[in-house]
Amino acid sequence: MPSSRTDTIVAIATAPGRGGIGVVRLSGPDAKPFIQGFVGRELTPRHACYAQFLDATGESLDAGIALWFPAPHSYTGEDVLELQGHGGSQVLRLILERCLELGARPAEPGEFSRRAFLNGKLDLAQAEAVADLIDAGSRQAARSALRTLRGDFSSRVNALKDALIHLRMLVEATLDFPEEDIDFLDKADAWGQLAGITQRLDAVLAAARQGALLREGLNVVLIGQPNVGKSSLLNRLAGFEAAIVTEIAGTTRDTVRESIQIEGVPLHVIDTAGLRDSDDQIERIGIERTWAAVEKADVAVLLVDAQHGVGKEEAGILQRLTDSPVLTVHNKIDLTGENARTQGDEVWLSARSGEGVDLLGRRLLELAGWQESGEGEFTARTRHLVALRQAHEHLRSASETGLQLEFFAEELRLAQQSLGGITGEFSADDLLGTIFSQFCIGK
Repeated sequence: MPSSRTDTIVAIATAPGRGGIGVVRLSGPDAKPFIQGFVGRELTPRHACYAQFLDATGESLDAGIALWFPAPHSYTGEDVLELQGHGGSQVLRLILERCLELGARPAEPGEFSRRAFLNGKLDLAQAEAVADLIDAGSRQAARSALRTLRGDFSSRVNALKDALIHLRMLVEATLDFPEEDIDFLDKADAWGQLAGITQRLDAVLAAARQGALLREGLNVVLIGQPNVGKSSLLNRLAGFEAAIVTEIAGTTRDTVRESIQIEGVPLHVIDTAGLRDSDDQIERIGIERTWAAVEKADVAVLLVDAQHGVGKEEAGILQRLTDSPVLTVHNKIDLTGENARTQGDEVWLSARSGEGVDLLGRRLLELAGWQESGEGEFTARTRHLVALRQAHEHLRSASETGLQLEFFAEELRLAQQSLGGITGEFSADDLLGTIFSQFCIGK
């Protein structure tokens, strides 16, 4: 990210390609020279004004709507000028080049949102929700991202921080004035307050897990012997012929990935090469990639033929699956006459007929920790979960310090600092650079 916050930045804010309308967005300390350079007259703040967009000679580049948002009442907290013209790529390029002529520079990815964060218009969790809302893959994910952008997640985190600050005040008072012989902690029920804060933190963490699942989805890898129906199951889940299905063993040589949704939760399902001993070099490479995919999976689904169940080969595969949850799926019940059912971490279904596939979907969500209450309350990211878990660990340590009030106070401080990292109260510049570099240009 550029170091200067006094530059005027500009970017095309609409997606590449043809469209009815295209938007060029500009933000900086003073938009008036750009307004004069483009439209040659003053604009009424926060009013849509029809105008000709002029080049350096006064000739029209395009005609459209100009919107001026004076600081601090804008998205970034700076002067913002939006030019809404026709959506052709060349037209937008001409407007962008005119902005550069007038002294702006191209915006970096996420720089508008970063300025909004630095100017106090959004906290860090809200700024991240902007990208999550754009990238949302389902209605539930979009609504949850909107709640985070609205501040629901931040308000709950801030409430926890306020409770910690109050408890720290009591502890510090006891440390600073021991001669008063006043037991502030007992009178204020400090240990009860700590237990209450911990309970509330647990609730936020549970909601954040739901939000992270909506945002990031679940990586599911289908594994098993050749011809047990992995590709058929992938096709059934995807709803179309995503993978080739034949009676020839070893048809799938490489991983095939499809993203689906179950109750609005994204599932990234990977079909893999059948696991068996093979002299075929290409098939062996596919098998190596299968195990590599398993190592990154949230859930491994081991398919077995319901006609013979778990045999020696399947038992050997299960012995290697020690680092991620495993579901054993007994496929082809249409050939055995069995009913679709679940029993623990086993599911009986038919990929060919579709019977029992819904049971597999529900079981996958259960393994992921998805609650049947529906959509998540807000979106969350991995770093949010890490911060919440760190805060929880500090509160647990605080509860174990007994009467060692210095350690008790320090654990409370560290818990508050972990929560502050979520909203950006305590954030290193390199973290901010990483977060905002993943945004769209123009946002």
